[in-house]
Amino acid sequence: MITKVFGSAVFGIEASTITIEVSMDQGVGYYLVGLPDNAVKESSFRIAAALKNNGYRWPGKKIIVNMAPADLRKEGSAYDLTLAIGILMDSNQIKSGVQKDYVIMGELSLDGGLQPIRGALPIAIQAKAEGFVGLLLPKENALEAAIVEGLDVYGVENIQQVIDFFEGKASLNPTKVDLKATFEQVQNHYEGMDFKEVKGQESIKRCMEIAAAGGHNIILIGPPGSGKTMLAKRLPSILPPMTLDEALETTKIHSVVGKVKDLGLMRHRPFRNPHHTASSVSLVGGGSYPQPGEISLAHNGVLFLDELPEFKREVLEVMRQPLEDREVTIARAKFTITYPSSFMLVASMNPSPSGYFKDSDAAIQSTPLEIQRYMSKISGPLLDRIDIHIEVNPVPFEKLSETSLSESSDAIRKRVIAARAIQSSRYAEMSGIHYNAQMTTPLIRDFCALNENSLNLLKEAMTRLNLSARAYDRILKVARTIADLEGTLEVDSHHIAEAIQYRSLDREGWM
Repeated sequence: MITKVFGSAVFGIEASTITIEVSMDQGVGYYLVGLPDNAVKESSFRIAAALKNNGYRWPGKKIIVNMAPADLRKEGSAYDLTLAIGILMDSNQIKSGVQKDYVIMGELSLDGGLQPIRGALPIAIQAKAEGFVGLLLPKENALEAAIVEGLDVYGVENIQQVIDFFEGKASLNPTKVDLKATFEQVQNHYEGMDFKEVKGQESIKRCMEIAAAGGHNIILIGPPGSGKTMLAKRLPSILPPMTLDEALETTKIHSVVGKVKDLGLMRHRPFRNPHHTASSVSLVGGGSYPQPGEISLAHNGVLFLDELPEFKREVLEVMRQPLEDREVTIARAKFTITYPSSFMLVASMNPSPSGYFKDSDAAIQSTPLEIQRYMSKISGPLLDRIDIHIEVNPVPFEKLSETSLSESSDAIRKRVIAARAIQSSRYAEMSGIHYNAQMTTPLIRDFCALNENSLNLLKEAMTRLNLSARAYDRILKVARTIADLEGTLEVDSHHIAEAIQYRSLDREGWM
């Protein structure tokens, strides 16, 4: 007799159904085949203890377990419950038959309790796609998986509950999530830092508003204490709320690394702030057991790189392709995985090793050679991919001592949402294009047509600053966003002039 139980394997951010085939014969032994890793192989010890501590026995027979498809590597401890149920059914300790309608996943503790798993959301999506009736998994993952409509999701605390469910001795209530109501609750509400707490820096707030409205990458250059980090951390408060599709896609990525669990649907755009000691793999993803990196965890949100020149140059260079393509492909000898990575890059840096601009009044001076070495840590091609470069100067005492509050994030956010609505309407018929920063070259030509004055102004800037073709496109994209914030159809010369101002690092002698 062969018993079949169904589990699931997460590969990248997609899941594949795994069939656990259990066969018993005369003899003694336990043979687990189908490319299991060490964590899966060790499951026999956890299963044996869990069965004993719940009044069941480990069969004294030769047990052969095949995890099909056998050419797909199985990783992690999430198959413990699947294997245990298969062994119990094939040894006739519990009845079989109904398990064919369910996907079963969970890590077992020695007392039979269940530990949370990773990738519950993609597992649920795949289970529904393949026509399964329900999904049994640890209680901590139930809210996350219940996002998928049309699939009964049962959160269980121990193996005994699963056994009683299949035996018909007890019923389980499926976890229900009102996805629409949950999503609408956060559409116009953000809990976090607010721009009203920021004293002065009105020009920088303007840049942050433009960046948020068009999804543009931005770099802040200024001395220590000028407020770069403070401003960057408040950017999420003015970003438009995620659409339902964005929320589902973002939750799916975070589910793979086990970062949602009891949260269910992610409610706010992610804000990732990796330390400058981060490796290339931690940033773009991959590894022996492929996982999304920081740029994918920031998908539909913000990736903040504080003290940009302190990152290793080879780490920064791996972002060049994802910044252009908005996805990253991890290619290895035996697999290729593509992770989405459409994020806003927000970076900050000092203007020199001393931390100050080239100024005779600066507290510490850096030599031109030291400044050159410092700036060379960031390549020209990477800077080309950053739409807005802006200098952040220290706030004068008069501004710091003001008792009145600045404009709130809610007020700025309303203008950003209005500009994004214009862009959504403009690109409604274009797949994968939602805001100005995503425009391709043909779209730039269509939607950023310039009159003669604007064209002459841009030509002069290109000549004087020796800008690249990529910088030319960036200026047009930013100018288009400035026009959208004003609600104007045409890109005028003053839009171009403002956009050119936001290319500080392209100007000679800017320090």
